[in-house]
Amino acid sequence: MAKSIYINKKVVIDGIKFDSKKEARRYQALLLMQRAGEISDLELQPKFELIKGVKFSGDNRAKPAVRYFADFAYTDTATGKRIVEDVKSPVTKEKPSYKMKRHMMLAIHGIEVLET
Repeated sequence: MAKSIYINKKVVIDGIKFDSKKEARRYQALLLMQRAGEISDLELQPKFELIKGVKFSGDNRAKPAVRYFADFAYTDTATGKRIVEDVKSPVTKEKPSYKMKRHMMLAIHGIEVLET
């Protein structure tokens, strides 16, 4: 597996490739929480459209939509609230592109991304 620029080591668990050991550990913790009934409907890599695709005049092809891919989404069974979660290191939390997409998730979808 290729090494990331953030020195994360990719990990495969249950046939699923994770970008880091931290993300893989969080997945395992969420599985335990789901088995215990604390959460339900665990979803990996949920995607959200932030900006529709567009076609500029003079272009042959349309530009694709801007999407945000979170690490996990699930329902907290105690509150019924849908949680969207991203596992981030201190370095990646500060990336302008991530900050912008997190901001857009709240502004457009009303979803505050939980950072773990």
